[in-house]
Amino acid sequence: MALRKWLLLFSLTTFFFNLNAQIVQNVKGSVVDSESKYPLVGAKLFLVATDSSTILRQMTDIDGRFLFEDVPVGKYNLKVQYSLYLDRNATVVVNSGKESIVNLELQEDITTTEEIEIVGRKNGDVMNEMATVSSQQFSVEETERYAGSRGDPARMASNFAGVQGADDSRNDIVIRGNSPLGLLWKVEGIDIPNPNHFAVSGSTGGPVAILNNKILANSDFFMSAFPADYGNSISGVFDLRLRNGNSSKHEITGQFGFLGTEVMAEGPLNLNSESRASYLVMGRYSTLSMFQAMGVSIGTDAVPIYGDGAFKLSFPLKKGGNLSFFGIGGASKIDIKISDQTTFTEEAFGEGDRDQYFSTAMGVVGMTYKKPLNEKTFFKTTIGTTYDRQKSHHDFLVRSLDTNNVGGQEEVFVRTDSIYPLMGYQFQTYKASIFSSINHKINKHHILRLGINLDGYYLNNIDSSLNTSHDAFVTRHDYKGYAALVQPFIQYKWKVNEKMDLTAGVHSQYFSLSNSWSYAEPRLGWQLRMKNNQKLSAGAGLHSQMQPLYQYTYQTYDSQGNVRRLNKDMDFTKSIHTALGYEKSFKKSLVVKSEIYYQQLYNIPVDQYPSSFSLINQGSGFQRFFPDELVNEGTGTNYGIELTVQKFFDNSFFFLITGSLFESKYTGSDGVERNTDFNGNYAVNFLAGKEFKLNEKNTISAGFKVTAAGGRRYGYVDIDATQENNELVFLDSLFNSRQFRDYFRMDFKITYKLNTAFLTHEIGLDLVNILNTQNILALSYAPNLANPEAEPIAERYQLGFLPIFYYRVDFSISKKRNSKN
Repeated sequence: MALRKWLLLFSLTTFFFNLNAQIVQNVKGSVVDSESKYPLVGAKLFLVATDSSTILRQMTDIDGRFLFEDVPVGKYNLKVQYSLYLDRNATVVVNSGKESIVNLELQEDITTTEEIEIVGRKNGDVMNEMATVSSQQFSVEETERYAGSRGDPARMASNFAGVQGADDSRNDIVIRGNSPLGLLWKVEGIDIPNPNHFAVSGSTGGPVAILNNKILANSDFFMSAFPADYGNSISGVFDLRLRNGNSSKHEITGQFGFLGTEVMAEGPLNLNSESRASYLVMGRYSTLSMFQAMGVSIGTDAVPIYGDGAFKLSFPLKKGGNLSFFGIGGASKIDIKISDQTTFTEEAFGEGDRDQYFSTAMGVVGMTYKKPLNEKTFFKTTIGTTYDRQKSHHDFLVRSLDTNNVGGQEEVFVRTDSIYPLMGYQFQTYKASIFSSINHKINKHHILRLGINLDGYYLNNIDSSLNTSHDAFVTRHDYKGYAALVQPFIQYKWKVNEKMDLTAGVHSQYFSLSNSWSYAEPRLGWQLRMKNNQKLSAGAGLHSQMQPLYQYTYQTYDSQGNVRRLNKDMDFTKSIHTALGYEKSFKKSLVVKSEIYYQQLYNIPVDQYPSSFSLINQGSGFQRFFPDELVNEGTGTNYGIELTVQKFFDNSFFFLITGSLFESKYTGSDGVERNTDFNGNYAVNFLAGKEFKLNEKNTISAGFKVTAAGGRRYGYVDIDATQENNELVFLDSLFNSRQFRDYFRMDFKITYKLNTAFLTHEIGLDLVNILNTQNILALSYAPNLANPEAEPIAERYQLGFLPIFYYRVDFSISKKRNSKN
């Protein structure tokens, strides 16, 4: 009821601004050749309202740019036509607070016949035209409608077929049964460190994303058999692009919400010139830590503190060239002081035996130069530097039970008897990167791309910990040194005819620290377009990946006290990908597609002595791992079938149904085939959303998501060894022989949007795990001092019910009011 009154009052405050005004905004963008990025002059554009009430026409200028002025707010279909090129359609949502910017790439037409209808790139098609299978466009506008995704690129991607989250409290993603370690993050062509807050060394996910979807352009996500452009990954690639700021009008976005308070600004760098140079800058700080700083109690002292920011400066050059500078970064810290807690619970011991102080930071800055050298050749280079740091300190707590007499009643409480240092570490990695590629269209049938990725590392790792008897410190890492990763590639595409494409490429990879070579990794792709908007596709490739960097610097000591770096010579893990897909497109933006895949992994690091340990199971939580000497003799297989039924958002609703059946197995050094940690056997997602138009200025959107998946794998606990080591120890012979009950979660999201003459207001509420389903994540060590005979084991659960709210406002700083009387 209170919300209803608030919305009514909010609407009345804007009534007089909107009484006789039609709210309008501009739509602009560019049209270029998809291969050479050369501007297409004179392309015809048609902007049609979804109810056909408005039809506008425009043509691109000499720079391939277009502008529709004073477009009434609402949803539109934008159609582009250009002689000798395939038509392209895009859905455009026009709001009053910000101009809508649409940049389109057209594919050159080879020839057309009466047998088959050729269409241009559709919704969901990736930007990289060398990809033929197991790839998906990451559309920011489409995916931010997904319930439960929290504006996080990784959580959004977990809705795709074959992709799952590993832990509700983190955004690690499991791609076709692979460890999250197999994921590669790229921005503007260069590899970047884990772009998440509270990121543990060697991982690819975290609780809160540093990347913000507001700064992203449509990007590509690959799950298998990716083109030769990409290396150092065995499961998937996020190839992200940063969007440019508005080059003609200053615009501001402010947002206040559970996950952070943020401000973003964009606009032209020089209003008095035709340079079209622009800026985009944003920053965010954790809202809960702001409340704590103001003295507002939020129920816990262990408040996560984090902040992040990003920028991009874009300078268009003559003849389609562009020079840009960009940066992304963030820092986070949390202090978990168990010693301050006196209430007795079963979880007060075991994993609660220490105070923990943890902080992380990452950043990347770079420069990108793009230039169409002519109508057939496009050159791109990015030079950047990255930094990431993880720092932690643990104090061990000696605790016991005591009693207090309160009001004549005896109460049990936990007393901390002593505190002493347990361990501490700091890992720092500095990296300089260069990516360069040249794309040449030999003719309309043959396209060639070649390039190189160069990464130079400086590692500074220090780590020490008390031994098991807590009487001496042991140094586990003490390393300063350099390393290099070199990745040249060449990729070729043959448009055989209007029905068929073939791609072939070779990727090579060298890592100096371990002297590892992968001389020639072949990549193949095939695509066949058939009648009635049907398509067959296939792909295969050999891929390799180095191990987490800190694993190379782990050290022990021999009998003479000399340092031994046990795993400095670890080779790449390797993987052979094969996939076959079928796709059928229908009218009304409906697509049905299915893929089958098989992946053979080998060269996986495992124990040199017979055991179940394999690096294939690592990388999905907050723990680092410290294996003994490893050898590249492990193997694994992943295979399955996937189905996607997707209705893209166009008129007023969307839905997405994805399902996968799969197996994920591995073999350790003991020669026994087992389930991997991530072998849930099945996963199903059902998402849907509907937009309700209250009037010309007000809309309400509602959506939901239902996820069901197989439970996590686990084994039998060795009780005696667990009590002796004060941590969980599983029976090695029965590792991953059991499975928790199936996972189920339902999310719901509702947003209200109001367009006024000056502002766009949006209020959203994302209800994660709305049914508060208790999904088991893992077992944990939890001895009970009140009952020493009880087994020291407890179930640890996934995230419970979590309401996430936000309020966002967009507005332009312009002399011209966004209304037309």
